[in-house]
Amino acid sequence: MTAHLRLGVNIDHVATVRNARGAGYPDPVRAALVAAAAGADGITAHLREDRRHITDDDIARLSEQLTVPLNLEMAATDEMLGIALRHRPHAACIVPEKREELTTEGGLDAAGQHNRLAPLVSELRNANIRVSLFIEPDARQIDAAIRLGAPVVELHTGRYAELAGAAQAEELRRLADAAALAAKNGIEVHAGHGLTYDNVAAIAAIPQVRELNIGHFLVGEAMFVGLGEAVRLMRSAMDQAR
Repeated sequence: MTAHLRLGVNIDHVATVRNARGAGYPDPVRAALVAAAAGADGITAHLREDRRHITDDDIARLSEQLTVPLNLEMAATDEMLGIALRHRPHAACIVPEKREELTTEGGLDAAGQHNRLAPLVSELRNANIRVSLFIEPDARQIDAAIRLGAPVVELHTGRYAELAGAAQAEELRRLADAAALAAKNGIEVHAGHGLTYDNVAAIAAIPQVRELNIGHFLVGEAMFVGLGEAVRLMRSAMDQAR
């Protein structure tokens, strides 16, 4: 029997809408609770260095109110390490971050940043925070994750989501190969970025993938069907593919 495929719902862009007006609503914490009630297995939030959407107060309230695991996405900085150690989320996913980007544009160069990442991974693990590295589906990056002692990698599916036809099929093969390689070496495999109802099935069908993190699409769909229903529909699409 294939293991249950977990769904992590990223609530960043509920905060984006809130911050557009400088008002107190819509509240991303309320969105997180709705998503969890609709079947999300966890909540993901990216506290960016420029605080463009999620804020420190959001992380504090999520830490207090969530009954499902919180996955804190964070840049590899001392400031973010301190915040993670203070709030002790279930998981911390280290991601690349550029202030000028609209969204995370690619995977972390774990191979090229080994010396910077090693102490962060060690400190997070010592605090019993599950460490994940957001990387490209590339053998060199998986090897770096192994050497860093990261228990989890999240494979970047953004390129897969943007492609079509033979090119998309080739990227899917890269993702499947990377998932198999990571799992073979004892690393838990997650995936995310750009996933929708239309493209999630092939990723959900990769047997080694244990968790998908999906945000922007679900927040957009929530405008039409409500967040709870959007989560339920995604959960159903994932289960059918499994």
